[in-house]
Amino acid sequence: MMSPIYEQKGSSIMSERKSKEEVYASLEDGLIVSCQATPAEPHYMPGITTMFAECAQWAGAKGLRVDSPENIRAIKEKVDLPVVGIWKIDRNVKDVYLTPTLEAAQAVWDAGAEIIALQATNHKRDDGLLSYKTIEEVKAAIPEALIFADVATAEDARIAAECGADFVAPTLYGYTKAGCFDKLDIKDSPDFYLLRDIVDAIKGTDARVIMEGKVSTPEIAVQCLYMGAYAVVVGNAITRPHITAKRFVRMLNRYHEE
Repeated sequence: MMSPIYEQKGSSIMSERKSKEEVYASLEDGLIVSCQATPAEPHYMPGITTMFAECAQWAGAKGLRVDSPENIRAIKEKVDLPVVGIWKIDRNVKDVYLTPTLEAAQAVWDAGAEIIALQATNHKRDDGLLSYKTIEEVKAAIPEALIFADVATAEDARIAAECGADFVAPTLYGYTKAGCFDKLDIKDSPDFYLLRDIVDAIKGTDARVIMEGKVSTPEIAVQCLYMGAYAVVVGNAITRPHITAKRFVRMLNRYHEE
């Protein structure tokens, strides 16, 4: 049985939201493409996130990760894939910025996302409570939603799973206060030790591990599945060509340094 229908305001387009069972079946062992772009990036243009989503569906991706209710609605008009929806608010200003409130989570849900992604780290929200609390609030207010916890450590993953998260991912590994990336910690591959530790940390819970962060090749994606990931998220390597080019430049520059 399908979950409630959502409708874009001001539009006659309607679509049925995928059930939890359908989402689990779709994502297992599959690729989730992170379809994001900001005006500051060289490839940005209006509608580009929707184009990314259409390309991902054409390629056989099993899900999408999308930022902001506006982009979620636009993509849901064009693409029939489960959406992991987030809303980045006050990034680089606040310690907790990934869907930081119940109101933000509700907006993501109302836009049509099947999964609500939110920050679950040892950082305090504006109200002084740790960000893990948002999981419990969203589970209580929107029981039909699946919760995707963006964590930084295995301990974050354990706490998030115990709070009721359906998925945990080390999305925030390597990030410092206020979401600023530690430039000294840039790597071209995931921390497989962390993936192992997260898989161990959530044993005995109903949560599933999604590998996100530095999955830059198909071979790395498959290795993540072998290590216990339920699915993998790929963003930069697919939807940010300037970042992929930078990886090549950085590696070639090392040739001159040796």
